[in-house]
Amino acid sequence: MSAIDTPERHLTPQDLADRLGVPLQTVRLWRHKGVDPQAMKLGRHVRYRLSDVLAWEQAKVEAGSK
Repeated sequence: MSAIDTPERHLTPQDLADRLGVPLQTVRLWRHKGVDPQAMKLGRHVRYRLSDVLAWEQAKVEAGSK
């Protein structure tokens, strides 16, 4: 299986909240303000690619260490 065929995990807003240990309402607020990880809409559903979440987390770590 090539990298292009490898399925990537997608997180719901609740999954993201659980991962970060924050309330779901915080994730919703971040999305409203545009400061959440890159998200996509699938119909009415918001999903976050795990790779985008990891990159967003890393950027937050790097920004905090400056």
